[in-house]
Amino acid sequence: MDLFELNRLRQLEKSAPLADRLRPKDLDDYIGQDHLVGEGKIIRRMIKADRIYSSIFYGPPGVGKTSLAKIISQKTHMAFEEISAVASGIADLKNKVQLAKDNLAFENKKTILFIDEIHRFNKSQQDYLLPFVEDSTITLIGATTENPYFEVNKALISRMYVFELKSLADKDLEKLIDLALSKDEILKSKDIILDGEARNTLISYSNGDCRALLNALELAIFSEDEKDGKIVIDKSTIENSTQKKIAVYDRDGDRHYDTTSAFIKSMRGSDVDAAIYYLAKMLEAGEDIKFIARRMIIFAAEDIANADPQALVMATSCFKAIDTVGLPEARIILSQVVTYLAAAPKSNSTYRAIDKAINFVRTNKDEVVPNKLKDTHYQGSKNLVHDTYLYPHDFGGYVDQSYLPDKFVLEKFYEPKTVGFEKEMIERLEKNKRGNNED
Repeated sequence: MDLFELNRLRQLEKSAPLADRLRPKDLDDYIGQDHLVGEGKIIRRMIKADRIYSSIFYGPPGVGKTSLAKIISQKTHMAFEEISAVASGIADLKNKVQLAKDNLAFENKKTILFIDEIHRFNKSQQDYLLPFVEDSTITLIGATTENPYFEVNKALISRMYVFELKSLADKDLEKLIDLALSKDEILKSKDIILDGEARNTLISYSNGDCRALLNALELAIFSEDEKDGKIVIDKSTIENSTQKKIAVYDRDGDRHYDTTSAFIKSMRGSDVDAAIYYLAKMLEAGEDIKFIARRMIIFAAEDIANADPQALVMATSCFKAIDTVGLPEARIILSQVVTYLAAAPKSNSTYRAIDKAINFVRTNKDEVVPNKLKDTHYQGSKNLVHDTYLYPHDFGGYVDQSYLPDKFVLEKFYEPKTVGFEKEMIERLEKNKRGNNED
């Protein structure tokens, strides 16, 4: 390497973003993911044993997926090759595989092939990797923000470990800020004052993404004028150095389903505040309000049902109302109905009843409809139907007779709960059984 090349590399290093300058080179410098790299945890054990297996690193942006892969490569003395699935194809994969073969043949060195956004590869591209993963030509580490069980081929994922990396906790982000101000060669030469309110705002806006935090911090520092040799960073500076915090939410990805699931489960658990929070998160992420309303209709029937029959009426009316009004006012209608559904008594009896009945029908031999229940309106039917059907209205609205096929008369499908209106339904049904002579 000549002096010109060395100078070029030094200039690149100085101009690199703070997130790249602070990229950790050792596990002891790596922040977060203690469940994977903490003392005695699996990835630390793999490195210590020098037994690195093909893996998927799954998690949101800016949590250290690439950094962890590079640390593994450095600590195990494996060659490191990196490509992005967004801008690469089969030709690029073939080139990397050949490099891995050469490393093994000429240097007796294994190769980690790190593929960023691996879920962007199509089936044939993912299938191409299979034999080389299986025979250990490459140790594949794929990074993805999407659920790999949905986005990566089953054949490939069955040959890999799946590690979930989580958003950084506030304490981790605190540590990262201190590290940046005290260890970065450029920042530590400056007299930077970052007050507590600014620090909290920075952590809040980063949303667990260390890259977003470091980019915002660096922009705030270099865009602020020095005063008496000091750079003072307050809350306003941070707010003007960050984009509006966007909810981590992908309408086409697993976070869409995770948030929807949390929304439904919060209503089911009668936690009004949590339900409103997830509603707000979906609205801020641009979720289709009709999708939200449809989920609420299903919830009203599945989780409330006869415990409060008005719930389904409310949910159905909500769908019509938001379609008529639209955003931003639709948020008010959604909020009203979400709070109603969350606070309503819960019963899944009708949901369980139909599923139990369907399963019963599928697993039992079909039985003919009892004669007394057969249609008698067509010509000649009187010659076929001999059993007498008792018309309930002739008996005050209820008469004791069986309606199920004879073999199934003891079967029970609907088992109402003693909550809300369903409790009254139980009393009605019991009264019917006892006869209509009681008040």
